[in-house]
Amino acid sequence: MHRVAVVVSDRSAVLDVAIPAQVFGTARALEKAAGEFWGAPLYDVIVCAERPGTALWGPGGLELFQISAPYTLDDARTADTIIVPGGYNVSHPLAEVVALLREAHARGVRIASICGGALVLAAAELLDGKIAATHWTSADALGERFPEVQVDASVLFADCGNVLTSAGAATGFDLCMHMVRKDFGSAVAAEVARHIVLPPLRDGGQAQFIVHPEPGPDCGSLEPTMRWIRENLAEPITLADMASYATVSPRTLNRKFREQTGTTPLQWLLRQRIQHAQELLETTTIPIEEIAQHCGFGTAINMRQHFTRQVRTSPIGYRKAFQSIGRSSSA
Repeated sequence: MHRVAVVVSDRSAVLDVAIPAQVFGTARALEKAAGEFWGAPLYDVIVCAERPGTALWGPGGLELFQISAPYTLDDARTADTIIVPGGYNVSHPLAEVVALLREAHARGVRIASICGGALVLAAAELLDGKIAATHWTSADALGERFPEVQVDASVLFADCGNVLTSAGAATGFDLCMHMVRKDFGSAVAAEVARHIVLPPLRDGGQAQFIVHPEPGPDCGSLEPTMRWIRENLAEPITLADMASYATVSPRTLNRKFREQTGTTPLQWLLRQRIQHAQELLETTTIPIEEIAQHCGFGTAINMRQHFTRQVRTSPIGYRKAFQSIGRSSSA
């Protein structure tokens, strides 16, 4: 079982603390409800406070309540993943927290932050030379204070292997779902997302939240077009096909996709095909050549090229990895 420790400091942001507990706790609670995916609890989630009576704060620096966490910083040393929330204390983290993170990182523990928690990871020198995400209002300050960190204000989260960072508070959902997906596959992540009533994979990046241009008079929802694309992934869909279905010009479709998803129609289409291929590789024994046709790649060679570039492993390697996870969790 994978243990996740949420390290709570005084004045941590309440949502940043609740999100990982919700996501990983849901994965644990669904052990019986979704036995077809796993046969035992996947995660053990603990909340570790730096001291008794730790206060959690809300927006605007409002102290909402105090918590009496059942675990201490020492208990976090037993975790496989440590998550650091943002809050109103991140600029000057306790030496004990910094030491905990450095020690855990040296042992190969996965370390993640939500929102301003990236400042704590930076103070522990875990982000030196790495790409890091944080809230777009704090990106400049993080880069100026820690010039060794490559701050990217355009993404929802950044994955540097065993060190991960997310942007604003709500992107903690995206980051935690990403970790579930990495640990146990897209099928498990989709089941968790379904119970939380959350999209398993959000499109675009943080940039779509930074810039808010006034929508034009023709700025309608792309959901009907997106649904049509998902239902026809096996077909050779072109930009002209998508624009025709949406009854707009290709140029207008490109603009609307960037406004509403932060990416282009063709990039979004590729992402849907990759995601569908992941689900089929995890949950079926369909030959890879057939999966390539189901997902619109045409040939296994074409699928392998795109899949390897996006997922960092081959379709065969991906299937073997998640089949072994399924066998071990049901043992």
